[in-house]
Amino acid sequence: MTSEEKAQKITQWIDPEERVTVHFLDARDLNAEVTGCTEQLVDLAIETHVPFMQQRISIPLSRTEVSEDLAHYTRDPERPLKRQRLMLVVNEKRPAII
Repeated sequence: MTSEEKAQKITQWIDPEERVTVHFLDARDLNAEVTGCTEQLVDLAIETHVPFMQQRISIPLSRTEVSEDLAHYTRDPERPLKRQRLMLVVNEKRPAII
């Protein structure tokens, strides 16, 4: 999949009410919000163990695989049910939380 195709799929998930699944080599099944995307980078706000605190990172699309997470669904009563959500698999370790 090209970076342009990845960016098109990811851009659909830029929504503060929707979450995506992120897998790093050393951390799996993380909930995150896509805050932005270009053909080079995807910007994420990853949930942490501290309520109301997020880890904000930018990841190169060249190190990211895009797929669907069929184990999670999104449900907002104001919107139609989505039976899957976006999953990003990052081929590197999770950056340290600063």
